Amino acid sequence: MNLHEYQAKELFARYGLPVLPGQVALNPEEAGDIAASLGGTVVVKAQVLVGGRGKAGGVKLAHSPEEARDRARDILALTIKGLPVRKVLVTRAADIARELYLSILLDRSRKLPLVMLSGQGGVDIEEVARTAPEKIVRWPVPLAGPRSYQARALFKPLLGDGRLVQQAADILMKLWRVWSDGDCQLAEINPLAVTPDGRVLALDAKVSLDDNADIRHRDWENWRDPAEETTGQRLAREKGLSYVKLDGDIGCVVNGAGLAMATMDLIKHYGGEPANFLDIGGSSSPEKVTAALRIITGEPARGGGPAAGGGPARPGVRAILFNIFGGITRCDDVANGIVRSLEEAPLTVPLVIRLTGTNEEAARRILAEHGLSATTSMDEGVRTVIARAQEVTA
Repeated sequence: MNLHEYQAKELFARYGLPVLPGQVALNPEEAGDIAASLGGTVVVKAQVLVGGRGKAGGVKLAHSPEEARDRARDILALTIKGLPVRKVLVTRAADIARELYLSILLDRSRKLPLVMLSGQGGVDIEEVARTAPEKIVRWPVPLAGPRSYQARALFKPLLGDGRLVQQAADILMKLWRVWSDGDCQLAEINPLAVTPDGRVLALDAKVSLDDNADIRHRDWENWRDPAEETTGQRLAREKGLSYVKLDGDIGCVVNGAGLAMATMDLIKHYGGEPANFLDIGGSSSPEKVTAALRIITGEPARGGGPAAGGGPARPGVRAILFNIFGGITRCDDVANGIVRSLEEAPLTVPLVIRLTGTNEEAARRILAEHGLSATTSMDEGVRTVIARAQEVTA
């Protein structure tokens, strides 16, 4: 689960990280009142769970409460990468002498946390990695966690000044506690700013939490923003399905993450584009199968309206592939779920079914009774669904 900036800053503040005061506003009037209470120059920032807010016009300075209202009105009218802006963060502005980048993330190749640090802050770190990778320090964190002397050693070449180095090292140690205590996948500060009067501040905050750990964090539910979830994402979470929306036009319903990845690879291999990753799990009931079809057919095209700056909506799903290898999963349960779903809401796009394994013959009888058939070949199923999608396109 990704947190909004204001939520990430609330989390940072719990651990003593230096963040500037600010509040969330839902309308221009609230933004003006918050600016008046803060005093001086403020920053009005769109709160949407995508990057590129600044380039899209979602981050603006305001020098008075009246200007803050106007800025908030403009930002709240934006749609950024397909997501409408529903709230803004109004926070005190800071003078900046220098900007750094700091994050802790999980390095899956090393199976260790990784500290990333750069003197090129305030910009997309992906761009720095592409154009000047030598300017990024990557430090694998020992299993015991970082020590203060190690944190100071990381910042010494970048900052030099002992007081700045100590402040930055303290921030890294506190960020480590955020990351480790909070079961984070990413905890990022960009920029980590040095002010002219010698302070080091976390001016922006980005946190991604590991949903697999939510059983240990009952308070996470208070951070979930239903307005930022699509209908499909919400239904997948409620039904315990693993779902990621992609840009293609071939819907995929598969049991098992490995088979789901292989299915998408094969679709790409034969020139198709998967519309999603959807794993119905190892012990699927008919209800889960029905939910999976509802997720795929009920989702709007990604970026269903024009993003900031305009542009056509992407095409939706043009064909659906069920790829089921029955082990724990019973093929007859899947067949019953497909039949039930089609009875409730007939599909308007072609459906291709590949299944083999546990209770396969019973599943074929169920499908045949309703005018459906299935192949046992994954290769044939993928080729067929791509052809059907192309027929719909034509």
